[in-house]
Amino acid sequence: MAYLRTHPQHLPTFLTHQRIRETPVHSGVCSASRLTLDDGSSIFAKSWPSGPAPDGMFAAEAAGLNWLREAGAVPVPEVLVALPELLAMEWVEPGEPSPRAAEEFGRGLARLHRTGADSFGGTRPGHIGPLPLDNTPGDSWNSWFAERRLLPYLKTSVDRGALEASDIASIEKIIQTIHRYGGSEPPARIHGDLWPGNVLWAADGRAWLVDPAAHGGHRETDLATLALFGGVPHLDTVLAAYQEQWPLTDGWRERVPLHKLHLLLVHTAAFGGMYRSGVRDAIATLSTGRYA
Repeated sequence: MAYLRTHPQHLPTFLTHQRIRETPVHSGVCSASRLTLDDGSSIFAKSWPSGPAPDGMFAAEAAGLNWLREAGAVPVPEVLVALPELLAMEWVEPGEPSPRAAEEFGRGLARLHRTGADSFGGTRPGHIGPLPLDNTPGDSWNSWFAERRLLPYLKTSVDRGALEASDIASIEKIIQTIHRYGGSEPPARIHGDLWPGNVLWAADGRAWLVDPAAHGGHRETDLATLALFGGVPHLDTVLAAYQEQWPLTDGWRERVPLHKLHLLLVHTAAFGGMYRSGVRDAIATLSTGRYA
């Protein structure tokens, strides 16, 4: 491990010559493995499954992990190797979710968000899943969220035929009236892709953040996406602990579908019409809510 820290560029060579035991593990759109070193320690490594990785993808993820980690608020794996074709970090032994871990996670997430960011967006282009993420900075959350988080993935979803004309018209109406939803809070330091699969419940009794699309954003975005796809375990406990640490502003529950819409559109853009129903559910809730 000490050698790897000072010579990270050698990791691909070690793998090629089978100097490291490699055990495949599940990890979203990337190929991932648990690498066991000669001293018995393990690291987690991920690479693109076919051909070169999208340009800058692993550099953006490594920068995001480091940015979240430096806040010291929520456990985040240490990046050990960040190469164009490979990202490796400390191994976190999986465990089971618990109410105690959820409570600490909620408090830690509030502390992370409160660390803040210089602007909405970031200093470098990002990635979310297999797609690019436009982090061009902005000062007004409403217009920035519409232009950088909704419109690009709406366009890609339309181009691949994942949405129908009625869906497009409804989303365009939401974008045109997005000023109604508020957004006066300063930029928070957010994970940016915080669906339940990106919270790793570990054997050490804590919840860790993995696979970020980190940037300066609205803190409600992270909280809303925790509720996607069945929701993170003990979600009510997470939210209650968050509220104790840093109370949310009035109307936040009614804004949840708006914040979800970004990640749902990422899914229709990346994976197609199988995620259309989630987009429609968010639209339907927004169209009958207090901000309609």
